[in-house]
Amino acid sequence: MRILAAYDWGLIWENKGDLFQGLVVAIQVAAVALVLSVIIGLGIALVRMSRPPFSWLAGIYVNVFRGIPALVSVIWVYFGWSLVVGISFTVFQAGVIALVLLYSAFISEIYRAALEAIPKGQREAGLALGMHPIKIFVRVVLPQATKIAIPNIGSMFIGMIKDTSTFTVIGLLELVRVTQNLNSTTFQPFVLYTAAAALYVAAAFVFDFLFRGIEKTLTTPPSGPIAKVAAGRRQRRIELVMKDVEALSGRT
Repeated sequence: MRILAAYDWGLIWENKGDLFQGLVVAIQVAAVALVLSVIIGLGIALVRMSRPPFSWLAGIYVNVFRGIPALVSVIWVYFGWSLVVGISFTVFQAGVIALVLLYSAFISEIYRAALEAIPKGQREAGLALGMHPIKIFVRVVLPQATKIAIPNIGSMFIGMIKDTSTFTVIGLLELVRVTQNLNSTTFQPFVLYTAAAALYVAAAFVFDFLFRGIEKTLTTPPSGPIAKVAAGRRQRRIELVMKDVEALSGRT
């Protein structure tokens, strides 16, 4: 108890705005990177499922970037690419690019496994009905594969948020960088890093709940709180339309 009393836990409340803003920056970087990683990862998965030599090139990309740490990736992008390409990236852009390079490789494997889990008979049935292969993929195969991939994509997003902590090396004002700045003036590392850890854990719980809700929404029939909210909104719209119809019929 005496040890705990030596720490100024009030610093957490005093600096709650700065800490929360740091978490928001981390989530923003991860959210942009997730959208791009899903799009690019899906493309890489399709290339890897194609014929050589394209599948070999996709395999090399996946194996190379799955083995690179986030810290090395962001230093390479922020400092290396700026010299080679002659483009000065902002810290936000460098963070997004670094995450996309890494996580598009992971997500491509998630999507590849999900696509291969869809029975080939469904594609054959679509062709037999005269559907175009692209239409079969977009309307039949991809929605089912996405439903399978969603839980792992949610885990990837939580990993992205945590990996932004390494971007302090380029000066991104995410949660860990904010914590370091506060610690340099207050000298309370245990208190501040405990607060940072609690925020990361809270974010993990929130996004795990969110992605689980999305997963349940994609099931047939849809379930979960998100599906209930959507169903409630649809029901209210139907009721409003019925009232309008009744009002018009009463006038006539």
